[in-house]
Amino acid sequence: MKMSRRDLLKASGTTAGMALVPQLSTAQNTPSKNTFRLSLNLSTIMGQNLGFIKELEVASQAGFRSVEIWMPTLEKYLASGGTIADAKKRIADLGLTIENAIGFAQWIVDDNTTRTKGLEQLKREMGLLAELGCKRTAAPPMGATAEPGLNLKAAAERYRTILELGVQMNVIPQLEMWGHSKNLHRVADVLFVAAESGHAKARLLLDVFHIYKGGSSHESLHLVGENSIDIFHINDYVTSIKPDQIKDADRIYAGDGEAPIDKIVHALKPSAQPVVLSLELFNKQLYAQDPLVVAKTGLEKMKAVVKRVNARYKV
Repeated sequence: MKMSRRDLLKASGTTAGMALVPQLSTAQNTPSKNTFRLSLNLSTIMGQNLGFIKELEVASQAGFRSVEIWMPTLEKYLASGGTIADAKKRIADLGLTIENAIGFAQWIVDDNTTRTKGLEQLKREMGLLAELGCKRTAAPPMGATAEPGLNLKAAAERYRTILELGVQMNVIPQLEMWGHSKNLHRVADVLFVAAESGHAKARLLLDVFHIYKGGSSHESLHLVGENSIDIFHINDYVTSIKPDQIKDADRIYAGDGEAPIDKIVHALKPSAQPVVLSLELFNKQLYAQDPLVVAKTGLEKMKAVVKRVNARYKV
């Protein structure tokens, strides 16, 4: 069964997984420059249909200390009788930090009625996340993907609106680039929108796959300033599948493909705080495997990438 982010929408022993890699930081609570924290985006094991709590348990058992959750999965858990209080306790018991949430409110669209509903959805989701202890949420161009022509200045004003909401609720929206979008599909697009928002809390949420899918050069990442990225989605791809043909389900483990992964990770320039490298996959072959094996393998491959970057660039 093919599983992708859009498909999922329609269906609406501990190691240093947290992980400030030892060569990069000597103090977990006082990170130095050039540090990374390794995280699991729970999309990577979502195809096994484990449910919200079990996904968290697998991530923790695999050695991760940071995760990204999905709003549809959290809401399904709540609808089935789960509570935020119980989830928060379980998260604490597992030693996890919820770094970010993946949600799909239509905050950016031109239609006023739809956008108003999107803002209401986002506010409700931020309320749940604040209770849960998650301080970030993805802000992709949901609803503005199929048709080109979105006014990017208007998008910047709308991003500022949700940033101000996020400051009030202590959950900061991360402007996400989608390579398949007809609008925010290039690094230049999200750079403009974030800068034009004129807000100190503006942040970009980029992705190895989407940089390739949207046709941006990884060389453009040097224009993304220090501390402009809190979360970065890491994965890989093969160039035999061209950008206009590649799909979410074609993502593979970081380091297993042909992306210039070392150059990309090196270009992220973490400074005042670590950059969270979060493994986001939708691979149907991995969905057929033991989720614990998938999570453990993903973590080891991420560690190998960071170790290689350290050695190559003498970090």
